[in-house]
Amino acid sequence: QVQLVESGGGLVQVGDSLRLSCVASGRTFSTTMGWFRQAPGKEREFLAAISWSGVRTYYADSVKGRFTISRDNGKNTVYLQMTSLKPEDTAVYYCAAAHRWVVVPTEYEYWGQGTQVTVSS
Repeated sequence: QVQLVESGGGLVQVGDSLRLSCVASGRTFSTTMGWFRQAPGKEREFLAAISWSGVRTYYADSVKGRFTISRDNGKNTVYLQMTSLKPEDTAVYYCAAAHRWVVVPTEYEYWGQGTQVTVSS
């Protein structure tokens, strides 16, 4: 089992930056970590994934160049650095974990409770 707790969300202005954190506990060794978001009335959207070693990353086209995923295995933490935020980035952001390399939401085994990000214009 893996437990995930996100933090770092909040209310920001257009163009601001924000860093989300996700602390993992439990059986975290060799996990792929991913970030997703879900806006009201929309499906959960994949944003980024990072392999256990951190060498392999993958981004959705919608955030490529603006968002950066990273991890610190010594702290059991994965980060999502978000820059140039837009109103359409407003959503609940979730981190997720899987014991293999996946990018599809349904293939992630563990999920955090989410953290709200609101971008105001």
